[in-house]
Amino acid sequence: MRDAYVIGAGQTAFGAMPAESYRSLFGTALARAVESVPGEFDRETVDEAVVGTLGVGGRQLGLSAPAATEHAGLGGIPCSRIENACAASGYAVRQAVQAVRSGMADVVLAGGVEVMSDTSSDVTKYWLGVSGETEWERLTGTTFAGVYAQMASAYLDKYGATGEDLSRVAVKNHANGANNPKAHLSFECSLEDAADAPIVADPLNLYHCCPTSDGAAAVLVASEDVAEEYSDDPVRVAGVGAASDRVGLFQREAYTAIPASERAAGRAYDRAGVGPGDVDFAEVHDCFAIAELLAYEDLGFCDRGEAPRLLAEGVTDPDGDLPVNPSGGLKSKGHPIGATGAGQVVEAFEQLTGQAGERQIPGATRGLTHNVGGSGGAAVVHILERESEVAR
Repeated sequence: MRDAYVIGAGQTAFGAMPAESYRSLFGTALARAVESVPGEFDRETVDEAVVGTLGVGGRQLGLSAPAATEHAGLGGIPCSRIENACAASGYAVRQAVQAVRSGMADVVLAGGVEVMSDTSSDVTKYWLGVSGETEWERLTGTTFAGVYAQMASAYLDKYGATGEDLSRVAVKNHANGANNPKAHLSFECSLEDAADAPIVADPLNLYHCCPTSDGAAAVLVASEDVAEEYSDDPVRVAGVGAASDRVGLFQREAYTAIPASERAAGRAYDRAGVGPGDVDFAEVHDCFAIAELLAYEDLGFCDRGEAPRLLAEGVTDPDGDLPVNPSGGLKSKGHPIGATGAGQVVEAFEQLTGQAGERQIPGATRGLTHNVGGSGGAAVVHILERESEVAR
């Protein structure tokens, strides 16, 4: 199996852009990915494309990948659409890596796109709900926030955590997002702001929930046979792991963990030959504040029940031992469902190539991205490394 490398990655700003179409957003993300390639890059060298999208609002559910890529000037190549709820484009990147490693392609475009701001709140709530179990969750009125609220309640009860622990996630990620020019909510908030916000689904309040965003992201993955043609120092995809689980939260044994994340991380670590302690930073799926705390534990950054302590001690701050969500995460950067996973890889690429600006993690050589579908029905983890620095 050949090694796979990220040679370029780019994204649009995430935010409310109802005048944009999914085609124009995807085209912009691809253009920025091409611009980020250090060497000369011709779009005609792309062998295949994989696009992640949920299709909020019902737009172009059929053949959405060819519709987006043809508009972006990639005519005639094989295109596939990946739908795995919020993990759609994380899985698209995984598919691109598989195509390259298997020898079926030398250069693959992976990306994602979503437009969410041009529908009513009721319609958006419906589309968010389809990522849960249809009959016993969505059709009985359970919202996406409601499902994660159940997880938060169970966690707080089991481990003695508090609403303030949830609010600390928001404070950290908003501080990070304030340094990200592409973030949807690019402002800081105080602990008091985050604690006193209106309740959305008890115990989750407004500051514990990510926004619904528009945006697109694109990642160019190349084989070891051609990567050096485009970059003297490409970012290696050291390991990928994925897993699935029961779609309905009520079908699982526990509410205080996401087993798919734990399994996906274990596979990624094994394939990369590293462990949680070897990661310099992580982009984790914090659609709700509780999701970030669960991620710390599912990914092996700490023991069960220890996530609030890790956060309170500043371990996951930008200057801590393990910065988490330097981009601002879904909470601040935004969550255009189909683009989120690829957007995490964009952030990892920029961190590892020293292009992250004011949010740059000094000396970062290995990063992890963690993308979850729904409340944990699917998860995918990528470990990326700057090979030249790791080898030293």
